[in-house]
Parts: sequence; structure tokens; C-alpha cells
Amino acid sequence: MNEAAVEAAWERRAELTEAELAVLAPEIEAGLGALDRGELRAARPLGEEWVVDTFVKKLILLSFLTGRSEMAEAGPGRPRTFDKVPLKFETWKEPDFQEARIRVVPGAVVRFGAYVAPGAVLMPCFVNVGAYVGPGTMIDTWATVGSCAQVGARCHISGGAGLGGVLEPIGDDPVVIEDDVFVGARSEIAEGVRVRRGAVVGMGVYLGRSTPIVDRASGEVTYGEVPENAVVIPGARTDPRRPGLSTYAAVIVKYADERTRGKTALNDLVRDLDR
Repeated sequence: MNEAAVEAAWERRAELTEAELAVLAPEIEAGLGALDRGELRAARPLGEEWVVDTFVKKLILLSFLTGRSEMAEAGPGRPRTFDKVPLKFETWKEPDFQEARIRVVPGAVVRFGAYVAPGAVLMPCFVNVGAYVGPGTMIDTWATVGSCAQVGARCHISGGAGLGGVLEPIGDDPVVIEDDVFVGARSEIAEGVRVRRGAVVGMGVYLGRSTPIVDRASGEVTYGEVPENAVVIPGARTDPRRPGLSTYAAVIVKYADERTRGKTALNDLVRDLDR
């Protein structure tokens, strides 16, 4: 993949001719292939921080210019689709799944350009282009992993949970879920919020950049990041300007202990892909 060619095309995206798009198309396809294999990522850990690669979003957005919508073949229990981005497993055969060592339950939809690591389990869910799903992670029923969202190893994204996607603005960070995180059913995490290693996000917690995260023990209020091993539930706090009103807040009630881990851990049997 010629990154310089992709960057140059991005700067001239509103002026590209059909001939230029035809020349660019193989470079975009190669880039999406690198995303699909996990060689290219929208964000990577560097020590305790995450480094965002804005090139990935440019690549994906340009793919909407170079690609053309095509109808995918239907199969038993599967509706036809008409899209510019093909499905990840469109051409896979049984040996491909065995080599990848992933479990894909009927109803799971993954777009090409999303990486799914060995040991991952996909229930009927949706994983968008540019997303990264780490080893041993389960994406549960009706959960959504948005474009460029990063999910670490051994996580459980519970039923109906949503991880927001981000393609524009280019400089915005993707949602990052670090290793060993539990995200409860019907929770929503968006706007580049980061959930640090080992945290537990309870059922029905909504987290965006402007959501106050209140530590019940200390009273400290932070935004945009759930601390390591924090256990977070939905709550409220008094509006300082209107004491008669309360506004939504996420509340850290404690930090995870063995009892908490026992309640949220996935049984190893669900990840055993050798049986």
C-alpha cells in the first residue's frame, strides 16, 4: 500500500477524477486488507497511552469514493445486502475459520476491514469497518462495535451494548476498551471514551465525553476515561446551579475484587474453539 498516494488523494478528495479513483482503488483495497488482518489499526497502545492513526479514517472514507455498491449473495437465513464494503466472511470457507480460530454464530455481521483475533466469539452482532476485536473477547447478542472502535483481549461486550464509531471529524479519537473489561447489557460508550484495563461497566451505563464520572468514595469528578478496575453504574448528581434538579452521571461505586470478577467472567468453555 502506498500511504503517500492515499494521503495525497485525501487532500484532493473533492477533485478526484474517475481515472484517478480507478488508480487509487487498489491502494485502498490493500489498506482495508491490512485493517482486516490487524496489521493496521485506528489506535495502538503505547505504554499507558494510546496513539491514534488518523490515516485509517482517511483510508476508510476514501473507500466510499473508490468502491461501488454491489449485491452480496444471499444464503439460508441471510438477507441480501447492497453495499460498498463487502462482508468479512463473504468468501471464507471452513479452513479459513479453523485457521482464524474464531466462532461466528448465525446473525453475526462483520464488515471487511474489521479485525477479529483468535479465540473471539461473535454472537449475532454488528462489527463495523476499522474495528478491532481482541483475542478471547465475546461480542454478545445485538451488541455493536462501531467503526474504528478498539476492544482488547478477554473482554465481554454484553447483549445490546453499543460502542460508538468515529470517522469524522478526522482528529477525533475512537472508543477504546482495554483488556479484561466487562461492558454490561444496554450500555453505550461513545465519543472516544476510554475504559481502562479490568474495569466493569454496569448495565445501562451511558458514557460520552461530557458524562461526569463520579467517584463515590472521594467525590472526584472526571470525564472521558474510566479508571483501571473501576466498577461503574448509572447514577445522578445534583445540578449545582439548580439544586432542585439532578443530572445523569456515571458513578464509580468500588474497584473490582474477586467477587466482582466471579460475577462478570466468561466461562472458559465458551472460548474453547477446539471442541
